[in-house]
Amino acid sequence: MAVIVVAEREIHAKIVYYGPGLSGKTTNLAWIYDQLPVDNRSPLISIDTEEERTLFFDFLPIAVDRIGDYNLRLHLYSVPGQERFATTRAAMLRGVDGIVFVVDAQRDRMAENERSLAELTRHLSQQGRELDAIPLVLQYNKQDLANSLSKSQLDAQFNPHDIPAIAASATTGHGVTETLQRIVRSVISQL
Repeated sequence: MAVIVVAEREIHAKIVYYGPGLSGKTTNLAWIYDQLPVDNRSPLISIDTEEERTLFFDFLPIAVDRIGDYNLRLHLYSVPGQERFATTRAAMLRGVDGIVFVVDAQRDRMAENERSLAELTRHLSQQGRELDAIPLVLQYNKQDLANSLSKSQLDAQFNPHDIPAIAASATTGHGVTETLQRIVRSVISQL
């Protein structure tokens, strides 16, 4: 849930990038970080293993907009996708204001995407929350790869309720900004 810091006239909102391992969550945050003006960002904190995968989370607080007399400060996190970090993923969802579910669009990754989405729903339910009550954007990442399914194919499988879905390639930046803008608009609307 958003935190309001009255003394500093700030609203802090938490957005989590969730999805299976190697789907591009960390790549999204790294691309966003590289595009931000230096004065609008604080350090990107990333804890990687020897395989260059996120061990716990990436945390990127940025100031983006104003809500009335308050500045909005976003705290962007990506969670580790590896199976052994399910407890960490659940913990990172506490107090979340918006979720970007990063779908790996490669044809052979559909089972992992489905498992990750089911796990997300289960973790939120265990916290007394429902996925459809939280701002959510689907990002169909890796659209630049030859073995990727199209947006319409992915919508048919993952988007029966017609929520915002963006075709993307986090390595090139295609769709990354649009994804962030969509989730921020949804979070602001909910706030």
